[in-house]
Formats: sequence, structure tokens, C-alpha cells
Amino acid sequence: MSSEEHEVRIRRLGPRDDRSGFRSGNIDLDRFFQRYAGQNQFRHHIGTTYVAVQGGQITGFVTVSSGEMVAEKLTKSLRKRLPAYPLPILRLARLAVDERFQGHGVGKLLLRAILELALEMRDRVGCIGVVVDAKPDAVDFYSTLGFTPIELISGSLGDRPEPVAMLLPIDQIAAAVKEATD
Repeated sequence: MSSEEHEVRIRRLGPRDDRSGFRSGNIDLDRFFQRYAGQNQFRHHIGTTYVAVQGGQITGFVTVSSGEMVAEKLTKSLRKRLPAYPLPILRLARLAVDERFQGHGVGKLLLRAILELALEMRDRVGCIGVVVDAKPDAVDFYSTLGFTPIELISGSLGDRPEPVAMLLPIDQIAAAVKEATD
């Protein structure tokens, strides 16, 4: 096998990509990727999915969209450090790795690509950071990568556990990407 077959490439989801065999172990993420990621990207234009591909096989995906944080929805301690108008962010909507490739760094590669995208967004249109609404079982993963919980004033989702809003500020992203490339 050539080294190219072992190399993981990150690219945008293509309309002809076969997503049917992807299994992350989370039925909701798998259903989204198989049924809705293409519609959201190609028909509705409400998010873009990037895929990790190795040897012609999709090993993971991440879906992002632009968004904003409204300062009034932040707690007073965060609000006092930010302008009072809507703040541009890159929202990390979903991230999953196929079960066969979990623990091999695919998730971190996908996240790195998104952090680089956030820097590009900062320079082109403005971006104060990346926000993820982390499921309770993913909070530790995002914490180890530098994301910190932000307290939002919001309502309850009923009997479902509420996701934890987490932010990675753009200055930390820039420092981490610079450190990784030096």
C-alpha cells in the first residue's frame, strides 16, 4: 500500500460521496450524516460538512455553519467584555468519527481544519471564535482541546439533557495553530 492510502485528507462533502456505510456508534449523528448533511449543504445552504477521507473511505465528518452570539444572552461576566451587538462565530454543529477509526486522531484532524476555517473567516468577514453545543458526554473531549463552557441565559429542552455551550476564542485558535505550524 502506498503512503497516500494511509493519509487522511480533509475536504468538503461532495454530492456523490457514499455516506451509507458510516457508523459512529451514535444513531443521531449517523442519521444526520446519511440523510441530512447533503440536503443542508447542497439544497438549503445552511451548513457545510467536511469529511475526513482515507483510502477512498469516509472516516469522519464535521458540519459547521456561520452564526452569531447575541451579547444579551450571555451572562453578565462575559457580556461586560464584549460589544453589545451580535458577535460573529463559527458554529460547530456536529462532529463524528466512524467506529473503525476512533482513537486514531481523525476527530482532532477535523477540528484542526475547522479552526483554520475560523481563522480564515476572522480575516474575511469577522469571527470571535468557535462555539459548540457539546452533548454532556462530549464536554471532556472539547475541554481537553481548550473549549470553555459559556453560560447562556436560555430555556430548558424538556426532559432531554441540555447541551453545554462551549467557546474557543479566536485568539486561542490563532495561538494554537501558530504553535502547531512552528
